[in-house]
Amino acid sequence: MAMFLPDEFVERVRSESDLVSVVSTYVQLKRKGNRYWGCCPFHQEDTPSFSVKPDDGFFYCFGCHTGGNIFKFISLIENISYYEAILFQAERLNIPLPEREKTPAEIARDKKRDELRELHEMAGKFFHNCLTMTNYGKAGLAYFHKRGIGDDIIEEFQLGFAPDAWNKLTDAFAKRGVNTELLLESGLVVKRQQGNGEYDRFRNRVMIPIMDERGRICGFGGRIIAEGNPKYLNSPETMLFNKRKLLFGLDKAHRHISQAGFALVVEGYMDVISVFAAGIKNVVASLGTAFTVDQCKKLLRYAPAIYFCYDSDNAGQEAIARALGIAGETNAQIKVVQLPDGKDPDEFIQKYGAEEFRQVVSKAISVVDFRLKHIMAHSDVSGLEGRLRALTEMLPVLGDIKNSAERSAYVSKVAKLLSVSENDILVELTKKGHWHGTRQTDTRNVENVVRQVDDAGRRAGRVVIRMVWEEPAVLDHFISMVPLESVPDPVHRQILSGLNEKFRAGEPVKDIMSLSDLGDEATAELSRSLVEDLGEEDISLLYEACVRQLRRSFLASQYEVHSMNAERLHQQGDARYMDELAASQKIKQEMDELQSVD
Repeated sequence: MAMFLPDEFVERVRSESDLVSVVSTYVQLKRKGNRYWGCCPFHQEDTPSFSVKPDDGFFYCFGCHTGGNIFKFISLIENISYYEAILFQAERLNIPLPEREKTPAEIARDKKRDELRELHEMAGKFFHNCLTMTNYGKAGLAYFHKRGIGDDIIEEFQLGFAPDAWNKLTDAFAKRGVNTELLLESGLVVKRQQGNGEYDRFRNRVMIPIMDERGRICGFGGRIIAEGNPKYLNSPETMLFNKRKLLFGLDKAHRHISQAGFALVVEGYMDVISVFAAGIKNVVASLGTAFTVDQCKKLLRYAPAIYFCYDSDNAGQEAIARALGIAGETNAQIKVVQLPDGKDPDEFIQKYGAEEFRQVVSKAISVVDFRLKHIMAHSDVSGLEGRLRALTEMLPVLGDIKNSAERSAYVSKVAKLLSVSENDILVELTKKGHWHGTRQTDTRNVENVVRQVDDAGRRAGRVVIRMVWEEPAVLDHFISMVPLESVPDPVHRQILSGLNEKFRAGEPVKDIMSLSDLGDEATAELSRSLVEDLGEEDISLLYEACVRQLRRSFLASQYEVHSMNAERLHQQGDARYMDELAASQKIKQEMDELQSVD
């Protein structure tokens, strides 16, 4: 639940913030007139379409149609909520946070969370110093260097080493006065089953700090460098560490994921580190568990596509098959990277190099191709019975293909693989209920495409929004010409209705917090309305022309309604048809007059 932020606090943060300076932290901007332009950080592009208008305090990308104010930008680029973005910027500006009275439970919870965060940061420095500054870490350094992990990557990921001893961390932290119960709760130490005292959970392991999206350590993964089990050992679940929701490397990868347009998901920590060291930085890994819906949704905040690159052995391919089922529950665009020779990404890069790995990633195959290959690899198609079993498994895969041309191509491919006729496959698809000749269109994608299409009516609506933003009093004039419920574009209708509510309530129309309630699509459209270059034309004259255009659209809809009513009443012998006819004629006359003005 978002905390309450006083208006005066939000306004102070906004007024003391410089949008251009904040955006320039992430994007190289060049000034052109009263705007700044650069390549969008939220999608891959070579020609700058990302615009910042500091006078109004908004940004907008004409390529991916993302827009908003400074807090929206921070929330997107840092993957935090709108409210968290305000707090993030306040902290950056050293503006003290507003205080409210908390319940004892909230105070205790916040205190515990802060203590755990501080403890994990201390542990991260302890392990890192053991690796880089003591004799204990020589074995760990040798292990990393042998795997091609240089000192720069060791620093980047703050890698560490847990000494081959039972109580190095326990004793070191006890001397610093760290509370034993807190150490136990963090999972860094474990209570002895026999006798008194505690011992270190992690021993003789290279240590990988696991961070959240904001780069805060919330747990550790330890990889053993000698004989023994388990090979990998994670921190236990805590109020900071939830394996189902975290993704290793996301704190470093999220901006690169946005720029590349896809996230590369691998299986383990060392895979992430090796791939990142090779210069491919849009890479993450799940934390020793199966890929989850929460992790998938988190990645989709940054890019629409996910590429899975797991080990090419049987276990890795089975893990991909399970991950595809999870990702398939969302609208993710999914591909599979296939590595040869039973290798994992780390081994592949060490043997073939980074460029060869890039080439393999660029040849990622579709989910359909992967599933068909997976079925073929686990089927004996030398005999008729085996081919029929394989076909039975393939039918649901074919039935899930929405595009008819693509489906036909795969039907042909399966026919050749299994030496059966295409017609027989089509008959089986229909018989088994996997396909009925037509499939329901994915309306979400259609809506997205429709929203991308621009026309004169939408451009006129944006001019009106710009004018209302600058001069809220024009709302009275606009509503007298076009009732809000008759504004043709639903997003413009939402924006104008929201601004009207504020105006009628005597609240500032430009209240920055209102943007958090509009929703992403309306926020982006409002941003575009304020950022879009209107040329040299007088905004007042342009507004009048646009209102006439929207008025004509409104009148046209009213003319149709009255004309249809007149025809219906006339057929029923109802004398009231004359009133409807007169109303339609009056509307037609006004439409003609408006046409003559333009």
